[in-house]
Amino acid sequence: MSVDTRRFRTLLLEERERVEVAIHNLHAETPGDLDDTSGELAASGTDNHPADTATATLDRELDLSLEENSAEVLAAIDAALGRIDDGTYGICAKCGSQIPEERLEARPWSQLCIDDQRKVERR
Repeated sequence: MSVDTRRFRTLLLEERERVEVAIHNLHAETPGDLDDTSGELAASGTDNHPADTATATLDRELDLSLEENSAEVLAAIDAALGRIDDGTYGICAKCGSQIPEERLEARPWSQLCIDDQRKVERR
């Protein structure tokens, strides 16, 4: 069974663009760092209630987590595009079997078949 790499390249490039836009939006919504956010609270002229600071901290931590995950997805997408270029796309990096097209449809940057992915996640 051969994988339609042209179609998957298109899917990967579209997903890459979507993730890049999401990262850009995160940066636009929360520029700077937590000190900047807490400084804005202090500059507002009101007392900083601990709950306000905690909310700002939680919001920033969520944004950083989303950004980190998005960066990991971008790296995985770039690696998948590299596998398309070198002819190994759709082949499990662990066992060498063909990755089912359904898995690639759901997660086109997959480098492991579902069985090997489950083994990795159990560790």
